[in-house]
Amino acid sequence: MTNLLFICGKARRRSPTAAAVAAERLGLPTDCAGLSADADERVTPEHLAWADVVVVMERAQLSRLKRQLGHCLKGKRLVCLDIPDRYGYMEPELVGLISARPGRISG
Repeated sequence: MTNLLFICGKARRRSPTAAAVAAERLGLPTDCAGLSADADERVTPEHLAWADVVVVMERAQLSRLKRQLGHCLKGKRLVCLDIPDRYGYMEPELVGLISARPGRISG
């Protein structure tokens, strides 16, 4: 089974929404974390060890993840959804954007 880790800045809106939507629609194990020091759940090497696929919301976050924890990304499939930080948690438009990108997430 494929484990999906969703990452955004603070793990408050986009990545928790994406994790919930993906778990429901794809039936796969999901988790979420953030890159910021004040994230609700800050991404750790343990998160990345668990994940098979790492999904970030923005290209800048992918670059930041590689800088901070690049040594933990070997063998991981990295995906960027290109979803800007302007949506609330489970906002219908955000759910729609995530739902429209299942091929990017599941391969």
